[in-house]
Amino acid sequence: MNHIKPLSLSSTLPAPRVHTGLIYNGMPARELGSEGWHKPWSGGNGGNCLEAMKLDDGRIAVRQSTDPDGPALIYTSAEITAFIEGAKAGEADFLLS
Repeated sequence: MNHIKPLSLSSTLPAPRVHTGLIYNGMPARELGSEGWHKPWSGGNGGNCLEAMKLDDGRIAVRQSTDPDGPALIYTSAEITAFIEGAKAGEADFLLS
């Protein structure tokens, strides 16, 4: 059985923020506010980075840094953990070729 250690996002993201209104996948990221977005990873790609924000209910919002008013993708902590652990294990390497 494969045991995956849960990823702690507390070291890269601030304490959860309190938001008013309904939070849903694809909502305009501007509705989540401009404070609290972080670039947990970045590279020499001319500033095209993902930004992430931990929400008050534990979910994670992700947006494109070059389009801060564009859609926010909302993931559960378990979904982000599975993606990051899978990427670490090489399961996303096909995206690089």
